[in-house]
Amino acid sequence: MTEACDLSATRLSTLFARRALSPVELLGSVLARLDEAEPLLAACWAIDREGALAAARAAEGRWMAGEPLSSIDGISVTVKELIATKGVAKPMGTAAGDMTLQDADAPPAARVREAGAVLFAKTTTPDFGMLSSGLSSFHKLARNPWDLSKSPGGSSTGAGSAAAAGYGPLHIGTDIGGSTRLPAGWCGIFGFKPSFGRVPIDPPYMGRVAGPMTRTVADSALLMSILSRPDPRDYMSLPPADLPWERLERDLKGLRIGLMLDAGCGLAVDPEIRDATIAAAQLFADAGAIVEPVGPFFTRAMLDGIDIFWRARFFDQMTALPEDRQALILPYIRQWVEPARGYSGAQVYRGSEAFMQIREKGRDAFAPFDFMLSPTAPVAAFPAEYASPVNDPTRPFEHIGFTVPWNMTEQPAASINCGYTAAGLPIGLQIVGRRFDDAGVLQVSHAYEQMRPAQRPWPEPWKDSAE
Repeated sequence: MTEACDLSATRLSTLFARRALSPVELLGSVLARLDEAEPLLAACWAIDREGALAAARAAEGRWMAGEPLSSIDGISVTVKELIATKGVAKPMGTAAGDMTLQDADAPPAARVREAGAVLFAKTTTPDFGMLSSGLSSFHKLARNPWDLSKSPGGSSTGAGSAAAAGYGPLHIGTDIGGSTRLPAGWCGIFGFKPSFGRVPIDPPYMGRVAGPMTRTVADSALLMSILSRPDPRDYMSLPPADLPWERLERDLKGLRIGLMLDAGCGLAVDPEIRDATIAAAQLFADAGAIVEPVGPFFTRAMLDGIDIFWRARFFDQMTALPEDRQALILPYIRQWVEPARGYSGAQVYRGSEAFMQIREKGRDAFAPFDFMLSPTAPVAAFPAEYASPVNDPTRPFEHIGFTVPWNMTEQPAASINCGYTAAGLPIGLQIVGRRFDDAGVLQVSHAYEQMRPAQRPWPEPWKDSAE
């Protein structure tokens, strides 16, 4: 029998309306799962049992009265640690973090609370969200529920792990170079990076978005209907748009879809991942889409430019801290940022130019297509103790060649599971849409979700450890 914590949000709202399940019962199931799995996974921080119970009871009363605030009223949700929540510190995943209690919810947290969702925990992230792994100087090492020796990815580390482990159906991450899609791919879930500005955030920054991480496309679409509501604090947000978030059916016939199997730089694509991506593309072709190969537009010079600019940016932030706090930051990150000490203004400027080059070349490469497919990452999940797949601070971004360009072009992109390696690790398929076509990416992702091969059962490593 399926436990309540493993049910989809769309199913839960139906059960709440029928009074076949209550938000309080759901929360109990979620917290029981958390208690079983959390000692192994380290996915959460700042667990608020009392506050969540009070919110669940209030939601239960609204459903009993037939007056829910929204379709996610009473549904348990987590929010990434980098997203401020009122009354909770925001340590940014680092021992050097600021433990001052936040005085307001950031927009994504505010939207789900206004909709009645039960925010019961924050999800863990690596130091300052700077890594694609669960390595943190503040948190216990996070692990992947599919294989505890592997990383769940990052920087929406705990969100990916929590979704795969069944800590309820709805989780919110952030993404500036792949931080929702990479852990989604490595944890076998669905992760959605909306068009830049579609989901208001605070503070906003170039390329940075917040988005849902769920087990199903429909649950992400449901959450987007809430997260995309306007908030004046985000001065870079898009105008509010009434998009058909929950109208997911889409005929694939005639769609022009590009298939990119080479990112242009970074790690080579593992053969298992290449084969799974090609098999997914064939399903689109079988459904009537016109699938054509497309070469890379992203280059080593662009990746190095991003690296230079981000090193300079973080060097400035790090050196603004007192020396004793700087010393608490992960050594890997301090080693990564150290070369920026000697950068000239011209070097940093040339690095910043990479962002505009990506926008131009990405536009040109995408122009013939409605959507594009690629691997989410070139390799499967890597050792949990590593900061990145190559674990080398001089080569920190060898794995983001497929993901980071779409942050800079501001296009919507998703990762959905498309198979498993011989070792049983999930493989992510990235689906990219035209700028502002967020609904289209969800629709095409939903179509693939319906036609992909049967998925394996969700992992339950806590049961294995109990035995």
